[in-house]
This record gives sequence, C-alpha cells and structure tokens, in this order.
Amino acid sequence: MKVCVVGSGYVGLVTGACLADFGMRVVGVDKDAAKVETLRRGEIPIYEPGLKTLVAKNADEGRLSFTTELGPAIEDSRAVFIAVGTPPRPDGSADLTFIREVATQIGRHLNGFKVVVTKSTVPTGTGRMVEELIREAAREAGHPVQDFAVVSNPEFLREGSAIEDFMNPDRVVIGSRDPRAIEVMLDLYAPLKNADVPFVVTGVETAELIKYASNGFLATKISFINEIAALCEALGADVEVVARGMGLDNRIGPKFLQTGPGFGGSCFPKDTRAVAQIARDLGLELRIIEAVLAVHEATQRRMVEKVDAAFGGLEGKTVALLGLAFKPNTDDMRDSPVIPIARGMLARGARIRAFDPAAMDEARSDLPELTYCASAYEAAEGADGVVIATEWNQFRSLEWGELRRTLRAPLVVDLRNLYDPQRMAA
Repeated sequence: MKVCVVGSGYVGLVTGACLADFGMRVVGVDKDAAKVETLRRGEIPIYEPGLKTLVAKNADEGRLSFTTELGPAIEDSRAVFIAVGTPPRPDGSADLTFIREVATQIGRHLNGFKVVVTKSTVPTGTGRMVEELIREAAREAGHPVQDFAVVSNPEFLREGSAIEDFMNPDRVVIGSRDPRAIEVMLDLYAPLKNADVPFVVTGVETAELIKYASNGFLATKISFINEIAALCEALGADVEVVARGMGLDNRIGPKFLQTGPGFGGSCFPKDTRAVAQIARDLGLELRIIEAVLAVHEATQRRMVEKVDAAFGGLEGKTVALLGLAFKPNTDDMRDSPVIPIARGMLARGARIRAFDPAAMDEARSDLPELTYCASAYEAAEGADGVVIATEWNQFRSLEWGELRRTLRAPLVVDLRNLYDPQRMAA
C-alpha cells in the first residue's frame, strides 16, 4: 500500500519509518525544504535512538522517500496521515492551523477513495472539521467530491523509546465510522494484529478523546507523587519507599510515580492544558486536571526554592546544571521543566554552567544565558554545587571523587533522586 505522511517531525518521521518497515511504500512530506534535503542525505533532525538506522534501511530498500510536493504525494497514496504540529495557543487550546492547511490540500487533490488519518493530537471534533474542509476544498477546486473517509489514529509514542512503542504498542486505537477505512487501517497494522496487540475500534470522537484522557491521567500520577513528596519532606518520610509501596498495588502500578521537577515534552503539558480549555469552552470545569496543572507549576517553583536553600542563596553562585531535556534519550526541550527552573535560578543571581548529552543545541534558544560545557566534569569546574535535573544514564554513575576535587563545595541537589543520600554523603 502507498502511504503519504504529512509532517516529518517527531511523530511523522517515526510513523513513516515504522510503516515502511511494515512493508508499505511511504512518502514523507514536509514544507521545510532544508529538512527534506537533510532526510534525503540520511541525516535525522531529531534525537531518537534507533531512528537513523530505521530510516536509512527503509530508504535504501526503496520503501521510504521524502518530498516537499504534497499534491502528487496525496494523489499517489491510498492513505494520507496528518502528523503536523498542533502547538498550544496562549489560552492552552490547540492551534489547528496546520491541520486545516493539510485538509484543504487533500480536498484539492482527491482522485479516488482516500483514507485520511489524523495522527496529530487534536481536540474532539477535529475529525468532523477535517471532513468538512476536504469537501469544501474539493468543491472549490471545481471537481466532483471523491469518496474519502476520516480516521482518528492517535499516537502513544514515548520520546526515547518511540520505535519500540510503535512496533510493540500497548494498544492501537482506530476511530472511524467507515468500514472500508477500518479495513485499510487493519491492513496497515497487520503485523501488530498478527502479534495479538489489542485494537480499540470506535468512533472518531471517542478515539480523539482517548489520547487526551490517557495523557491527563499519566500527568495526574506525576503531579500526585510530587505533592506526596512535599508531604514526605515535611514529615521526614521517604517518598521513594512510599512510591514503591503504592506501585506494588496492581490497581495503581509503579509507572509515572517517580518524583522530580514535573512533566514536559510535546504531549503532557500541551494536552492537559488543551483538555482543560476544551472543558472550559463547554462550560465545564475539570477540577482534577486543573489541579494537576497547578501542582505542576508549583513543583517547578519548589525546585528553585530547594536549590536556593541548599546553596545558601544563589546570588553570585555558580551552578553546574546536569540535564536540560525534559527526559533522557531525547533532545526535546518543549516544555522542559528545566527551563523555568533554570530561569528561576538565573533570576536569583546564579551563573549556570550546563551540560546535556543531546539537548544543548535545542536549549540555546530558550536559555541563551547559560554557559554550555562539553561534559559534566567541565560544567562542575569551579562551581559551587551540582544540580541534577534530567535522569540520563551517564549521570547515574559519575565519578564523584573527581567532581569533589573540581567543585568549590561538595554540594549536590539531586532533583531526580538518582542517588542514595547516605552513600553520597560518604
């Protein structure tokens, strides 16, 4: 089957490469000519383990290509995946400008039955909007409206393990009212169906809401355990043990009960704000989600307070900041909780020497005031202490003897609880 994936960002690139690996003929479309040329050279504009190898393999075998020409790609494909960005507006709602643009282009290039698949995270009702835009554009183009179907197929890709998540997902959600479209989607995902991956086949609106509800619940777990962490500190309890005791309950589970400075990336912050705004627009209040957002922001402020107290005041102090990305194994700085924490430290008069294994190029636009270093040890040179902000594996086994000789004071503020405090003190 020939497939067009519109948008070669994180979701689109992973989706296209994985579908090509399933045996589809995939063309990735992006209006950024420089990005397309980069991809054609076999270079990957994002950091994701294993993605470069997967793209190169399928490009070499003739199943994956890239272009800026959207019209011909639509006309030549049976399924068109929309994987463009839906950035947040100031009120938190999703900006659907790029979705609208792609839907209009699809309508102008309809030449037979197409399955139009929204892979981007979109508000409930977007599927109907896309359907209307396609029909309107087809009429304006002056040709008969061809048959097509709109499908919601939300992604559940964790940055840093996206290929594994696509190839071995917990579930695949397909939202459509058209049995022909559902059949096409089941053909696309046949390797997963044959591997007994659970499939949820439902209506478009329900599928759209599953993604928001899932991310909202996971964000809730993160904010919940961060509130419990504050309570543990006040009572002298160990939040790590509390979280383990909770996670052993099968009804709760251990995932997303790791304390830290909050959530970030392209999904949790944007999706929780968006679903909260959707409810407000309907005259509803999602009190738990609103509390999740409030706790998230309060947690970041509390991290700055913790660092300031540990350093005895940040005015004039030099901080070695280890980690900038919102999580390990990615260069994604979108809504990274490290950004407001770093800005909070700068506002209190600190100088920051930073190191991240992958995200420093991305971080420079958000945090130009930082001094960027080539290693954790360079960042620590002459610093008054270390702040660990992202749980990269290489930060789990640092040579603390060397760092102790380099630092002005033996001070470590571990925002990710990577180390045992007693062993660190020793």
